[in-house]
Amino acid sequence: MNYKRSVVLVSCLFRKVWTCDITRKMSSGKYQVYITRSDMPESGIELLKKQCDIKMWHKPSPVPPEEFKKSIPGVNAIFCTLCDKINKEILDAAGPELKVVATISVGFDHIDVEECKKRGIKIGYTPNVLTDATAELTMALLLSTSRRLPEAQHEARTGGWVSWAPTWMTGPGLAGSTVGIVGFGRIGQAVARRVKSFGTSKILYFNRSVKEEAKEVGAIKVSFDELLSQSDFVICCAPLVPETNEIFNKSAFEKMKRSAVFINTSRGGTVDQDALIEALKNNTIWAAGLDVTTPEPLPLDSPLFKLKNCVVLPHIGSATIQTRNTMSELSANNILTALNGTNMPAELK
Repeated sequence: MNYKRSVVLVSCLFRKVWTCDITRKMSSGKYQVYITRSDMPESGIELLKKQCDIKMWHKPSPVPPEEFKKSIPGVNAIFCTLCDKINKEILDAAGPELKVVATISVGFDHIDVEECKKRGIKIGYTPNVLTDATAELTMALLLSTSRRLPEAQHEARTGGWVSWAPTWMTGPGLAGSTVGIVGFGRIGQAVARRVKSFGTSKILYFNRSVKEEAKEVGAIKVSFDELLSQSDFVICCAPLVPETNEIFNKSAFEKMKRSAVFINTSRGGTVDQDALIEALKNNTIWAAGLDVTTPEPLPLDSPLFKLKNCVVLPHIGSATIQTRNTMSELSANNILTALNGTNMPAELK
């Protein structure tokens, strides 16, 4: 009996150890990834599910900071958006297992880059893939603002359209105009190619360095002040860095032509928004079109919404189906390559 009991005990113990080992093997290689919202494009999520266990904020809205901190201890990767602040508190909450932060954006001002570098945490982002989509939206916003499309549609819908009139709903045209582009990276260059096709007479750009690509469209590098004073259309495509923080301030707007149209599809932080509101109210400049604001979303009682000479969009620069899917897949591959120790397709250095 004792012998049989021993065999049974050993057998049970072996089965338990074997089961635990299998469970451990099944879970080995499964990285823990936290996704900060439920409406991320599925194409990237499906890539992650093949190698990772997914934790996710269950709402299609930014995860609250306290919930964020509670959910990430021990995770290996964070898949976030530009709405999520990745600061020291978040990194502390995640702990030493965190190896990579991947943002589904080309901008990274929401991430404490230096703190990540100190901890050896890699950062993935999504450059290049949203260039065309953002340039297209920039042109749509420019034309919508200059040709007063939202205002004209409102008049048509509410009885303001009485008859054709020679000066009614007129606005500045692109043909023959001077366009100034602040920030001449990939998006700025794509915008330049598009505005050139409208028959503009001159394209100016302000950038830290000379861009050889400018020759393709005949763009001329000038100082910031020269660009402001000479341009009929001023387009901000610059990233938000300390040097560009509120670069468009009261002084900048006062240097523009009173007939100038200002367009911003980069980051809201590049603009002193109070100064812009005053410039629009006082007709210091003619109009503005904004895809980005501070804060986002813009409060419904913001004076910008009450100004007829301002068009505001809800940060949709990259919002084509194809682009958002590609951004999601690139973010997923940034995570997977970082965790597997291979070169990331788009690592922020």
